[in-house]
Amino acid sequence: MNPSNRDRRRLLGLLAAVSGATALGASPVVRAAQRLLTPAQSRGPFYPLEIPLDADNDLVQVSGRTGLARGTLTNIVGRVIDARERPIPAARVEIWQCDANGRYHHPGDRRAAPRDPDFQGYGRMQTGDDGAYRFRTIRPVAYPGRAPHIHFAVSGPGIEPLVTQMYVAGEADNERDFLLGRVRDPQARASLIVELGPDADASAELIGRFDLVLVADGRFARASDDPAYRARFPLVRRNSV
Repeated sequence: MNPSNRDRRRLLGLLAAVSGATALGASPVVRAAQRLLTPAQSRGPFYPLEIPLDADNDLVQVSGRTGLARGTLTNIVGRVIDARERPIPAARVEIWQCDANGRYHHPGDRRAAPRDPDFQGYGRMQTGDDGAYRFRTIRPVAYPGRAPHIHFAVSGPGIEPLVTQMYVAGEADNERDFLLGRVRDPQARASLIVELGPDADASAELIGRFDLVLVADGRFARASDDPAYRARFPLVRRNSV
């Protein structure tokens, strides 16, 4: 077989392999270029029945009060992107979690521990044109049956809503948490676990990065280019805290 025929057969074999993989889904090359999607998790029973009047992205200072929330002040930053790493602007990101005493600001949480009146318990913001978000909150704490976690929800025009939970690296309870354990794929499970370390911009606070990766299907780009979409959901810069 001369070199040209050998090269031709090799090329045909590669094309057949790629075509076969594409028929089953994405080709290996395409799959490698995409980010792992953030796994969905339970909303849980303590999403607010009513959104509080103070619902900004700083959960450690409540409007009308002078104190700071109990607990270790922690900044959670990240981006809302699609699987091709395109930013998703004007997405609404919500978080909610228990306070340092393990209590949610929810009437359904009837545990005996007192509630921290200086902890907001819930916050939300809109991503900027770079898909970025930032929350100032406390390091999540464990309560009976659950590892420390923060609930997240992402929604907006052209976005299939995502509800998930973020966990803290190094927590022994992670191995026993029944919801985290339901994420069977090791890489997917690891994507929900965030390392918290000292914040260089605030020496007494922690910081962690949690990117939220949604399906890449082109709807986001089309929606954000629509004038009606922009009029209803104007893009904002990342909130400062």
